[in-house]
Amino acid sequence: MSPDLPPVGTVLAEPRTFAQAEFDAFARVSGDDNPIHVDPQFSAETRFGRTVAHGMLLYTTLWGLVRRHFPGAVQDGQTMMFPAPTFAGEAMRLELEVLAYPAPGRCDLATRVVRDGDGTITLDGTARLRLAGGEGDAP
Repeated sequence: MSPDLPPVGTVLAEPRTFAQAEFDAFARVSGDDNPIHVDPQFSAETRFGRTVAHGMLLYTTLWGLVRRHFPGAVQDGQTMMFPAPTFAGEAMRLELEVLAYPAPGRCDLATRVVRDGDGTITLDGTARLRLAGGEGDAP
């Protein structure tokens, strides 16, 4: 393991508050304009009571955190579940936890989005990375 890499067990975290404007912009870019994400009136009548973030908006934001801590990394796989909604205007925490370096040039991470107010996990997953400069990289 490179001395520049965070050790197993390290949790890398950043605060984040998503805005409705981000939900709207992600809907335009992705084509996912489901009213649960972009229509406050519609969403007020659902069990959530307000708009909720797109799951892929959460994951792509986490991917930015990955890239800041593991520049040049390539994702080899991921799993994710969305056990609770993420709402606009709520203080959240993006988290990566280094689980293992299972082989040279590889890293396994836990990926989470956590609501600051009550600790609820709204995205829970894993990612396997191929690290830049690691064994097995394409030329």
